[in-house]
Amino acid sequence: MDMTTTDTHCPYCSLQCGMRLRTADTGAAPVEVLERPEFPVNLGALCGKGRTAAAVLRPAVRLTEPLVRDVRGGELRPASWDEALDRTVAGMSAARERYGRDAVGVFGGGGLTNEKAYLLGKFARVALRTASVDYNGRFCMSSAAAAHRRAFGIDRGLPFPMADISRTGCVILVGSNPAETMPPALRYFRELRENGGRLIVVDPRRTRTAELADLHLQPLPGGDLALALGLLHLVVADGHLDEDFIARRTTGFEAARAAAMAHWPERVERLTGVPAATLAAAVEMFTSAPEGMVLTARGPEQHSKGTDTVGAWINLCLATGRAGRPLSGYGCLTGQGNGQGGREHGQKADQLPGYRSIEDPAARAHVAAVWGVDPACLPGPGRSAYELLDALGRADGVRALLVMGSNPVVSAPRAAHVTERLRALDFLVVADPVLSETARLADVVLPSAQWAEETGTLTNLEGRVLLRRRAVDAPPGVRDDLAVLSGLAGRLGVPKGFPADPEEVFEELRRASAGGPADYAGISYARIGAEDGVFWPCPDEAHPGTPRMFLDRFATPDGRARFAAVSHRPAAEEPDAEFPLFLTTGRVVGQYQSGAQTRRVEELNRAAPGPFVELHPALAGRLGVAEGQLLAVSSRRGRAVAPARVTDAIRPDTVFMPFHWGGEGRANSVTNPALDPVSGMPEFKVCAVRVERAAAEADR
Repeated sequence: MDMTTTDTHCPYCSLQCGMRLRTADTGAAPVEVLERPEFPVNLGALCGKGRTAAAVLRPAVRLTEPLVRDVRGGELRPASWDEALDRTVAGMSAARERYGRDAVGVFGGGGLTNEKAYLLGKFARVALRTASVDYNGRFCMSSAAAAHRRAFGIDRGLPFPMADISRTGCVILVGSNPAETMPPALRYFRELRENGGRLIVVDPRRTRTAELADLHLQPLPGGDLALALGLLHLVVADGHLDEDFIARRTTGFEAARAAAMAHWPERVERLTGVPAATLAAAVEMFTSAPEGMVLTARGPEQHSKGTDTVGAWINLCLATGRAGRPLSGYGCLTGQGNGQGGREHGQKADQLPGYRSIEDPAARAHVAAVWGVDPACLPGPGRSAYELLDALGRADGVRALLVMGSNPVVSAPRAAHVTERLRALDFLVVADPVLSETARLADVVLPSAQWAEETGTLTNLEGRVLLRRRAVDAPPGVRDDLAVLSGLAGRLGVPKGFPADPEEVFEELRRASAGGPADYAGISYARIGAEDGVFWPCPDEAHPGTPRMFLDRFATPDGRARFAAVSHRPAAEEPDAEFPLFLTTGRVVGQYQSGAQTRRVEELNRAAPGPFVELHPALAGRLGVAEGQLLAVSSRRGRAVAPARVTDAIRPDTVFMPFHWGGEGRANSVTNPALDPVSGMPEFKVCAVRVERAAAEADR
């Protein structure tokens, strides 16, 4: 049998590791995943999820035909595409006619390609003319994005390539565990230390990443803002300011300094549990290096004060001159596969393509001209993700919803409540490759093509725009999401402007983004292939792209970075007599996001078979629980049950649960939907819980 190889990218995290797929010339499965050593981000290395990525292409684990439900409470049954699309348009049209345009909603995902994210946002605003559109990226990196824009005038997760991490002098890694969340990235931190650099890890747990650190700071959940302010206090008090950089390239330092000086080391020790001596050691390590970086992830970001917390860590970079210079700066380690591109091109409630504000008249006029519509026809900003979900089925909320690339039944905070709101809809349609927990609630389920069965671009955590190429045909009965949107738009009376060809969509995206903060105008499919990706902004085809940002000026009107005058405040919910412990959540190496796909891979399930509750031996002793015994974790919102995992790698006042599973082990049954007022990010990373042996809890 003749074989063909296709250079492409992993379907999972934001590294978007390069890989090579080997398939039969017939275009059919099976598909073999091979290394692609020449791709610069991962140099051939793949984690277990990447190596087994072809397993989710098998027909046995996925949807291969549309499903419809004839009556509420009835079973889903197979249907033709015409019936499924007709029912979808009928459900949307009925809600629009009865309740108004904004009663029809769209909920997207940070794993969708740039083309899908772009066309989904356009579909909402042009075909449906609704303001009710947002996406699950609000649950990922929205706080870092808001802080990045506030400080630098633009948001790109990393304003430098990953390779710079190994060449800097010191990295403070805050709330990130790349050893499990993006294993191929760990080599940059190993190389950092091999090159003589230092690594400081901030995490309530002693993770596999923290074990590599020169210094591990283990604060209380919710303590990251106070911790960053305490470090800046010591930078000022100990004379480590870069006063020349502050004067030449920043504004707002005096107010930020005044706020930081109210956070002296002993106060910060009380607030965070991190000893004052350890704070001083961290400042000495960071400021003694000639260059340095602060990298954050969901740990400090998924809070009701996440934007301010990231702003405080950016302040530390600015005050020490570790920004706008080679091998220095602040960066966000984006989580979802297209977490960067997914937030740039219009599926977010307040944005238009190119990272433009939907409230900016010039931005509306530019995009409307590309779309061939009157700017006055474009709706204004809608609700953020959790607010949209919370209002489903209510008088002033969405009554008919399209979900594409998301599984909020598992991934949303206060998930049992969100499930109830989804059930309260008049009509729900879900486009997904698999029958996820959310798809099981739908009136219509549309089977989507998988990553290796479609072509499209994604933008990795460095801002490098990549081309994921089709390597194999989708099974009969499966359609690409672009074709789905095209079919729906045509049935809604908008036959033009919704092409199913991804390159045609991308060419329009280039025009729509031109002149915006995330400018893709100079990027083409041919150029991406020739250059192994192109860094935005790239305003024209002669432009080399921008691997490193801010070296000459920041993207603010005056070219200066802005300090944030922020102060510590407690989490929205802290332990009390009834709920005396902190819960924090996160990921494990064997699963990804809501697990809708990875839980269908046997090898990954062997590595991570189910949820668990991680707790300290001292707490286990007080509860009288041994390894593997069932624990009930309860909050004011709900309850989750999972086996105990006893380890001294976690604080005695804190328990940890991974969030990849539904059912009774669903961690997000417990989490708090309190929102950051700037970013709309829910407070996933800290809430107050009670932990008991499951049998004792049931008796009580």
